[in-house]
Amino acid sequence: MNFASDNWAGAHPAIAQRLLDEAAGFAAPYGASALDRQIEQRFNEIFEHEVAVFFVSTGTAANSLALAAINRPGGVSFCHREAHMLEDECGAPEFFTHGARLAPVDGTLGKIDPQHLKTEIQRFPPNFIHAGQPMAISITQATEIGTLYKPDEISAIAEIARHYALPLHMDGARFANALASLQLSPTAMTRQLGVDIVSFGGTKNGCWCAEALVFMQPAMAKELPYIRKRAAQLFSKSRFIAAQFDAYFENGLWLELARHANSMASLLQNGLRQCQNARLAWQPEANEVFCIMHKNHAEALQQQGAVFYLWNPPRSPNDLLQANEVLVRLVTSFATTMAQVEQFLELVG
Repeated sequence: MNFASDNWAGAHPAIAQRLLDEAAGFAAPYGASALDRQIEQRFNEIFEHEVAVFFVSTGTAANSLALAAINRPGGVSFCHREAHMLEDECGAPEFFTHGARLAPVDGTLGKIDPQHLKTEIQRFPPNFIHAGQPMAISITQATEIGTLYKPDEISAIAEIARHYALPLHMDGARFANALASLQLSPTAMTRQLGVDIVSFGGTKNGCWCAEALVFMQPAMAKELPYIRKRAAQLFSKSRFIAAQFDAYFENGLWLELARHANSMASLLQNGLRQCQNARLAWQPEANEVFCIMHKNHAEALQQQGAVFYLWNPPRSPNDLLQANEVLVRLVTSFATTMAQVEQFLELVG
């Protein structure tokens, strides 16, 4: 009954086998192998457009290098107040941009509110050097609380980005889960809506260690090869990341795995609706379910073998919890089984 994180899950057998197959023989290093080139072309097909693709090891690296590629002196990037890059990346985006700042933007359900975004951007008027200058907007899809930006919400933020001539970045650590839930194509959730850069995650969805940084306009990434090398993210045997993506994309495996994780989350939330000892905090939309229960009950579940994290409640709304209640995060993955969900629901009562 492990619902701690999709990071806890292992690797899908097809991806593990593909790595084993690639282990024999020789291939050009540093992204120059035939397999690397093949997967770069696959990304072009997925996004229905020529894109620039750079393999990296972690989502933090992808997010940080995305901002480093579009860095400006005194730069300020705008993201949700509870975004992963702001709260959970130990200052890496600021470090790799040599001091560019992250400006928090409010919004309910983990999503940037467009009006709040405009207000925050306007705090940095042009030519006022003391404040710095806006350089990017970043949204997280799916968000840190398991909600999703709908196409019209992405378009609204992209319109603001265009108005202020700012690149729009999407942190897609759970990109496949969002895609499967919204039933959109990759390009329909990104390029066609005005997204410029995507941190494309595979690790949370069945890969060993496979993340990619995707630029919709290759010219925007002209400095990225040097930035990635300097950041120690240029792998010698990068074909082993490419091999993971090769299996990941084969016959739509990546979306199949995401749909399974999402369906287990739906099963979990439907069961929790019938429990008297817990209640949903909000409507889940991907593979993360947040519920509220008494602190003693949560501790009892953990003692009985359930693995999950207690979560800091969002700053809005601030009256979510009553006395002695805690917010519990439950994350499903490609490896979650129906039996595990049913066992957990039985323990919850």
